[in-house]
Amino acid sequence: MKKIILVLLAFLLFNSTFIDADFASNDLINKVEKKYNKFAKNRFIALNRVLEKNKNSPTSVKLEKINDFFNSIKYGSDRDVYGASDYWANPFEFLAKDKGDCEDYVIAKYLALEYLGIPRSKMFLSYVRLKGSNEAHMVLSYFETPKSEPLILDNVRKIIFPASKRDDLTFVFNFNPNVSSSSSATANSKWNKMISQYKGQKI
Repeated sequence: MKKIILVLLAFLLFNSTFIDADFASNDLINKVEKKYNKFAKNRFIALNRVLEKNKNSPTSVKLEKINDFFNSIKYGSDRDVYGASDYWANPFEFLAKDKGDCEDYVIAKYLALEYLGIPRSKMFLSYVRLKGSNEAHMVLSYFETPKSEPLILDNVRKIIFPASKRDDLTFVFNFNPNVSSSSSATANSKWNKMISQYKGQKI
């Protein structure tokens, strides 16, 4: 019985530590400072604080705070930042470089909101066409229920609006790697590569 209790305590301690762990670990933050500078380090600390402060907030507040935090990062094309035509950065790369394009904002928001307990099934990476632009664009769509009108988290129009208020957007398709009905071989490939780098804490 004593052995069983000790095993249960160890299990609970491990899971508690995992749940309460910072989005960006101390090891990662130190690595960021060495590779970049103290300003990059401070951005990671600021993100951990935002996440910690809002872990018990209502969903609407979580959406707003995460949207605002990542929208403060400067826009930069994949060609300028990574020397590639289409690169999906993980949130750590995005935050360390303090620059990225539309899908980088969306991915960072998605994974930060997932960390805050927002169900993955409610969030979609939405490919859209932006009025007045010839370039592809991506936003994060949040569906409270499968039949709800989605809320749009965007880096162009920085305030969250329901989709019906975004008449500047034409929706092409939604992608979610964790929902079976959402399929795109190209998007899945890019997502899987990004997630591998994210888990490896690539910066």
